[in-house]
Amino acid sequence: MMFASTASPTPHLLPSLSSPLAPHHRHLSTLSSPFTSVPISPAHGRRILPSSVRATPGRVTPLRVSASSQAAAAEASAVSSVPAEMKAWVYGEYGGVDVLKFDPKVPVPEVKEDQVLIKVVAAALNPVDAKRRQGKFKATDSPLPTVPGYDVAGVVVKVGSQVKELKEGDEVYGDINEKALEGPKQFGSLAEYTAVEEKLIALKPKNIDFVQAAGLPLAIETAYEGLERTGFSAGKSILILNGSGGVGSLVIQLAKHVFGASRVAATSGPRNLELLKSLGADLAIDYTKENFEDLPEKFDVVYDAIGQCDRAVKAVKEGGSVVALTGAVVPPGFRFVVTSNGEVLKKLNPYLESGKVKPVVDPKGPFSFAQVAEAFAYIETNRATGKVVIHPIP
Repeated sequence: MMFASTASPTPHLLPSLSSPLAPHHRHLSTLSSPFTSVPISPAHGRRILPSSVRATPGRVTPLRVSASSQAAAAEASAVSSVPAEMKAWVYGEYGGVDVLKFDPKVPVPEVKEDQVLIKVVAAALNPVDAKRRQGKFKATDSPLPTVPGYDVAGVVVKVGSQVKELKEGDEVYGDINEKALEGPKQFGSLAEYTAVEEKLIALKPKNIDFVQAAGLPLAIETAYEGLERTGFSAGKSILILNGSGGVGSLVIQLAKHVFGASRVAATSGPRNLELLKSLGADLAIDYTKENFEDLPEKFDVVYDAIGQCDRAVKAVKEGGSVVALTGAVVPPGFRFVVTSNGEVLKKLNPYLESGKVKPVVDPKGPFSFAQVAEAFAYIETNRATGKVVIHPIP
């Protein structure tokens, strides 16, 4: 079954979707029927298990590839023609993990003048992916059904007429949605192909693979923008709550190695304390044994990446700043929604290529393309270390 919108697409969000999808509307009488789990074509040498099996931990044998990321890039860049349809994960209604379905016949998105088409090699999940699927910001979402996914790493296979710097064969990474909550793309990164504006992506750092690159964009841009908004600068101190998470692990590194923090403290559970120190934390706090707000030491900035703003404000110096990514906000805390920006990635690439800033990928991963539902269930436990990545993509 083809991927078709059950709502009238908003013209300014989806100008390229109406005509290719219109002939298939007659097939979609309900939201539950269009997306059924079916086998991947034998030509690809893999089989997608039914959703009832896929969602059960331990029942899926992860799909692995022995080829290096360079080989994957070469294979992708050798694509001479882009197919009309692709394999993708989709959901046609808001809800829990069970609304996710595999669909082998989703239209490949059209490429606008300022966009490139990426053959996806790896994609990553973020908390915003889960909240979007749950319908937390449906009022500003694109029409259903949706291919989820913000973070991508892959190879450019097609360029729009107004693209200035990128070319076919370039290895790139980025967050494909400029505004996380306002009209995010209907065709996300959990698919074989995704289309994205050139300004939102950057060349992949040469020293990291596609799995590592896929986990960076939204998290590192969130970490960087949050620090900038506080006016963080050399000589200041910072406390990061949930320092082992996707954003927190990068805030530690950016604060220390890019902004020049005088002192970095971070919280985590006992199993990740050494990780915090290895990333640059001067003080690693075990939240199961210590209340960070009771420490005599106070900080210029507290970066709350877990949702404890009411406690975070007790640990900040007078006149300091508290960044709150989630949960209720208590003054002087503030919240922001990240803006995807390829220029930030370009600015940070030298720190990644020098090894001063390192990607952190959850050791349970990468999850195979067959395990997307499991990966979503895992990230929603809020227990992931670093980023949850999907690889390989067929």
